[in-house]
Amino acid sequence: MSQRGLVVITGATRGLGRAMVAEFVGRGWTVAGCGRSAAAVEELGRRFGSPHRFACVDVRDDVAVRHWAQGTLDALGAPDLLLNNAAVINRLAPLWELSAGEFDLVIDVNIKGVTNVIRHFVPAMIRRGRGVIVNFSSGWGRSVDAQVAPYCATKWAIEGLTKALAEELPRGLAAVALNPGVIHTDMLASCFGAAAADYPSPEQWARSAVPFLLKLGPGHNGQSLTAPGG
Repeated sequence: MSQRGLVVITGATRGLGRAMVAEFVGRGWTVAGCGRSAAAVEELGRRFGSPHRFACVDVRDDVAVRHWAQGTLDALGAPDLLLNNAAVINRLAPLWELSAGEFDLVIDVNIKGVTNVIRHFVPAMIRRGRGVIVNFSSGWGRSVDAQVAPYCATKWAIEGLTKALAEELPRGLAAVALNPGVIHTDMLASCFGAAAADYPSPEQWARSAVPFLLKLGPGHNGQSLTAPGG
């Protein structure tokens, strides 16, 4: 995917999403992103301006995602790359100590949110006949650890969801599960504490990960991949 095009990024206001926005824009791509922080969305709009579009969207809300997708598709067309990056992690605790509300939040953002975005963007990609969907997984979607059971459950689910989606897509499209690696984000700090600073920053990661993402195509459909730089 060497030509420039449109990338849609969820969770675009912080961490890996924010770093990818800057990297894609710097490479001449048009970016449509969403996040839950209105202030951060406004800052992205001021910094990058037209033709890039940023919206305050909670991916758990199917109606909100539908409105965002329709506005994006009307203004910019179907994305070449759809990056389902938005995710949350539970507070560190044994599974039985986490409330139903804490568990539901992780499930609703990390699984239902991804599905909502797919539901409202992928039909346009299918009609056009090309595009790559990248669902962000994790090392904890292929292994497990104590005190992050809800997060592990969602990322293992993303691996299976992506492989099933890949079976449903027509020729010309691809769905990929991507483990970004270990990067110094707020999420990592919540798990690793001060040791998180020993890992690459999101900006360092994006410089190697974005070129990797741009090489993905139909031949990668159904694969579970790991990004460089993490």
